[in-house]
Amino acid sequence: MTKMWANLSTAYPGVTLRVMQGHDMEFSYRVYASSRAEEMARLVDWSEARKGEFLRFQFTAQHTHYQTHYPAARYDVIVRDGEDIGRLYVARLHGEIRLMDIALLSEHRNQGIGHALVKELLDEAADDGKPVTLHVEERNPAKRLYERLGFDEVGEETFYKRMCWAPPGRELPRVADSRRRETGLR
Repeated sequence: MTKMWANLSTAYPGVTLRVMQGHDMEFSYRVYASSRAEEMARLVDWSEARKGEFLRFQFTAQHTHYQTHYPAARYDVIVRDGEDIGRLYVARLHGEIRLMDIALLSEHRNQGIGHALVKELLDEAADDGKPVTLHVEERNPAKRLYERLGFDEVGEETFYKRMCWAPPGRELPRVADSRRRETGLR
C-alpha cells in the first residue's frame, strides 16, 4: 500500500482499496458496463445481447491496452464497508502519475468517494512534486470533478480530453513531452 492512502480512512471512513486479483475481472466488467449504461440506453435499435457483446468487447480491449502499456500500474478494487464498489487504476511513471481509470458502480456515485480518492492522489503527487495526468471524454460527468480539483485541459486525443494537474510551483507538462514519457523516448 502506498503512502497516498494513509488519509483515506479519515477523509472517507469505510473506504479502502485492495489489489485486483484474477477473480475480480467479472466485477471490473460490471463497473465498466455500469459506467457506460447511460450511453447504452441511447442505443434503442440495439438488443440487450448486442449491447452486452459490444461492452464485453470494449472492456476486453481496454483491459488489454492497460495491461500492455502500463504493466507496472496498480489495479485496485475500491471497497466500502466490505463491499466492492468500484475500481481505481493508477500508473506511477517516471515524471508523472497517471490516473488511468476511476469508476464506481452507479449506486455509489455522487457521494464524495471519487473526490476523496482523487484528492489523495493529488496529495501524493504534491509530496512527490509530480503532475497527475488523465484522459476523459468531454461528456463524462467526472470532467467537472477534475476541473473543480484543479485539472486543466492540455490536449485532445481522439474522443478524449487530456487533463493535467500540477503541484504548486510546477508548470503543466506539454502534451508532446507527456507522449515521449509514455513511450520511453527522451
